Amino acid sequence: MKTVRQLALDTLQLQRDGLGRLHALDASDGQPLEVTPIRLFPRSDPDRWIALLDADGHEVVCIEDPGRLAANFHELLRETLAEREFVPVITRIVWVSGNSEPCEWHVETDRGPTKFILKSEEDLLRIGEHGVLIIDAHGIRYLVSDRRALDSYSQRIIEWYV
Repeated sequence: MKTVRQLALDTLQLQRDGLGRLHALDASDGQPLEVTPIRLFPRSDPDRWIALLDADGHEVVCIEDPGRLAANFHELLRETLAEREFVPVITRIVWVSGNSEPCEWHVETDRGPTKFILKSEEDLLRIGEHGVLIIDAHGIRYLVSDRRALDSYSQRIIEWYV
């Protein structure tokens, strides 16, 4: 059985390699370990409780408050999470093929126009009081941060589902 290497939070350092992959190292041994950061509470506490996982998915360190890391390590961690958690923000719903699933959606996002298939109304999840997370048939997530800010047509479509 493989031993999981644990890293000490108080001597933790982060760096990217030449291919842009995130590596963590414990300053006491200096051996880099490729890691993937994940938010443990992405909806309720997205800015705290970040776990770093090794290539096998084992947690090597848990960072309760990333803000306590050195500024350059904290920024590197934020950048890596943002790249990993690409979530386009829907700014307008242009067209929906119907009110039964599966249905095709044409939307405008902060990344440009796109279309996707919604498999089930269960793939629209409320986030807080006014936010909605939409997961398409391919598992791509789209965010409506505040449905009240959308135009009336877009609001009606969202209200139909949530």
